[in-house]
Amino acid sequence: MSVAFAFSASAFASEKIDLDRITPVPANEQIPVQDFFRPAVLQQPKLNPSGTHIAAIVTAAEDKHQLLVNELGTQNIEMAGGRGDKDVYQVHWLDDKRLLFELSSRKLSGLGLFATEVGSVGRPYPLLQYDGTSLVAVPYKDRLRPLVWNRFDIETGKDLGAAIINSGIDTGKFVDFTSVGGSGADISDAHDNNEKHIIERYPVPEPGITYRYLADKEGRLQFAFNSDNGLRTLHHLVAGHWEKSPVELEEIDIIDCGEKPNQLLVMGPRREGKPRALQFMDGVTGNFGEVLWQDDGYDFDGWAYRDTKSQDLVGAVFERARSEVVWFREDYRALQKTLDGFFPGLVVRILGTNEALTRILVATYSDRQPSIYHWVDLEKRSVGLIKNSAPWIDPARMQPRNMIKFKTRDGKKLDAYLTLPAGASKKNPAPLVVLPHGGPWVRDSWGFDEEAEFLASRGYAVLQPNYRGSTGTTWMFPEEDEWDFRKMHDDVTDATKAMISSGLIDRQRIAIMGGSFGGYLAISGVVNEPTLYRCAITIAGVFDWETQIRDKKFDQYESPTFGRMMHKLGDPKKNPEKFDAISPGRHVDQIRVPVFVAAGKEDRTVEIEQSRSLISALEKYHVPYEKLIVREEGHGMAHLKNQVELYTRIQAFLEKNLKPLPPVAAVP
Repeated sequence: MSVAFAFSASAFASEKIDLDRITPVPANEQIPVQDFFRPAVLQQPKLNPSGTHIAAIVTAAEDKHQLLVNELGTQNIEMAGGRGDKDVYQVHWLDDKRLLFELSSRKLSGLGLFATEVGSVGRPYPLLQYDGTSLVAVPYKDRLRPLVWNRFDIETGKDLGAAIINSGIDTGKFVDFTSVGGSGADISDAHDNNEKHIIERYPVPEPGITYRYLADKEGRLQFAFNSDNGLRTLHHLVAGHWEKSPVELEEIDIIDCGEKPNQLLVMGPRREGKPRALQFMDGVTGNFGEVLWQDDGYDFDGWAYRDTKSQDLVGAVFERARSEVVWFREDYRALQKTLDGFFPGLVVRILGTNEALTRILVATYSDRQPSIYHWVDLEKRSVGLIKNSAPWIDPARMQPRNMIKFKTRDGKKLDAYLTLPAGASKKNPAPLVVLPHGGPWVRDSWGFDEEAEFLASRGYAVLQPNYRGSTGTTWMFPEEDEWDFRKMHDDVTDATKAMISSGLIDRQRIAIMGGSFGGYLAISGVVNEPTLYRCAITIAGVFDWETQIRDKKFDQYESPTFGRMMHKLGDPKKNPEKFDAISPGRHVDQIRVPVFVAAGKEDRTVEIEQSRSLISALEKYHVPYEKLIVREEGHGMAHLKNQVELYTRIQAFLEKNLKPLPPVAAVP
C-alpha cells in the first residue's frame, strides 16, 4: 500500500504574509505557500550601454514593483515607485543616463510611459498616459527619440498608431516619486499633455486591426501586422504610407527584424518531416533567404540576441528539452564558454553587455534554483552578485524536473515534464497532479517552476505535458491541429495514461489542474474521462467556446481576437455540433468528481460569466464544488494575498479529494 504524501493544509488556513524574511525557513518546517509565489526581489535587470548602471524592477518587502537603478562602481542606489496599488512593469534604457518605464494600476491596466534620469530617478516625468503606450524600439543613432505605439486612446477608444516621441524631461513637470510607498505621484493631468511629446505620427495601416509593429535594426519603423477578419497580413512602410506585402503569415512566424532593410528573421514554413527553421526572409517580396539554424527535433521557439553596439544579429536563444543558445560569431561562442566556466552546473544566459563587450550581465538558473543575477568583468576576471531573485528558496529542498516522452494515439512522441516529490518511487508511488499549460500556443520548459515545486513540496507528483499546439511541435502535425482542442485533450489523456504505466504514481489518486486554456483542459478532462481523475481545479478557464466568441464580438473593432477565432474555429451557428463537442461546460452532467473553480471578476481575457455558468451547472447536477471568485483580479491572481489564498485552498482541496482509497476487501 502506498504512503499518503499530502500534508495537512489546516496549519496554513491563516498563513500571514511576511515579506521581511528573505531567508529560507528552517529545514524542519514546511515551506510556506507564499515562498513559492511571492514576487521576485529583482527582475528584468538591464545594463546601460556603457555598463556602468543596472536598472531593474524590485520589490521592497511588499507586494509592489518599483524601479531600481544601481551604479555598479559605487553601489549607489536610486528608486522610484507609484502611490497605492501601482507597479512599475517595464524598464528600458535610452542612453547611459535616461530611462523609460511603464506604470500599471491594480496590476491590471497601464497608466503610461515615464522618463527619468540617473541622479534624479525618484523624480520622473510623464510622457504619454492613458493611451496604452508601449515601446517599439530605440533608434540607436537618436536614442532620445524612441518609437512607441499608442494602442488605445482613452477618450475615443481608437488605436492612435505608432509615433516618434521626444523623451526630453521638462523640469517643471517632474512627478515626485522620492517617497516610495508614501505620498507617491499625482499623474492625473498627464493625458492633456500627451500630444506635446509627439514628434511624428504614422498612419494606422488598413484594413483590419493592428496587433504589432516592428522596427529595423536601426530602430526605424518598418513593418506593421494586421488581422483582417481573422487573416493576418503584413504591411511595409513606404514613403510614409503602408503597403501590403505578399507574405503569407499563416505559413511563417516573425521572430525579429533582419540585418538589411526590409529583411525579417522568421520561423520558416513547414517542410514535410523537418522542424521549422530560423531563417531570413524579404518582407517586401516574401522570398526566403539563408537558414541560420534548424534543429533536428524542434521548431525554432525563442528570440534573437543582438550585439549592444552594432545591433548585429549574433545569436539566438531557443527552447527544446532545455533552453539552448546558438551563437553565430566566434567571439560570442568564446564568451559563452568563459561564462559557463564561472557558473558550473547552471544554465547561464547573457542578458546584456556594454558596448566594449567587457562587462556582461548574466542570469543563472536551474530546475531547483530561481534566477540569480550577476555582472561579470572580463578585464578583471571578476564576478559580482547583483541579486538572487528568490533568496527564500532553498535549492536543496526543491525537486528535479525531468523531461520524459509520451506517445499520442496517432503515433507521435511529445514532451512532458515530471516533478516527483521526495521519496516517490515504484515501490512508493505518489499521487499525481496533471498540470497542462495555458495558451495553448506556448510550452512548458525546463527550469524552476513555482507551481510544480509547490505541489511537490506537498507530496504530489506533477506532470506537465506539452500537447500538440505547444510551440516547438507544429512540424509534427497538420496545421489544423493547432486549433483542434479535442486532440489537445486526447494528448493530455495519453500523457496521463503513460504516467500510470510507469508505475511511479498511484493510479487511484490523480487530479487535473490548470489555468486559462489549462483550466479548459482540466474540465474537459473530467467531462470526457470520468474515471481517470479524482478531482479537477480550474483557474480562469473557458468552458463554452461559442460564449467566448460572442463575448469577444463586442470589441471586434479594437481587438483581433474575435476575427481570429471565427477564422480558425468557425462560426458556431454553422457548426453547432463542433462547438458542443469542445465545450465541456455543456456536459457537466458527465462529471463524477469534485471541482474547484477560481476566477477574477475583472478578467478581460475570459469573462467571469464563464466561471459563474460552470458553477451554476455544477449546482444543477449536484456536482461537489468549491469556488474562489476574487474582486480586482484579472486573468489569474496577480496580488500575492490572493495567490496565497488560492494555493492554500488548492492544497486543502487536494488533500481532501486525493486521500488514499480504502483497500478492497478480498472476495471469500
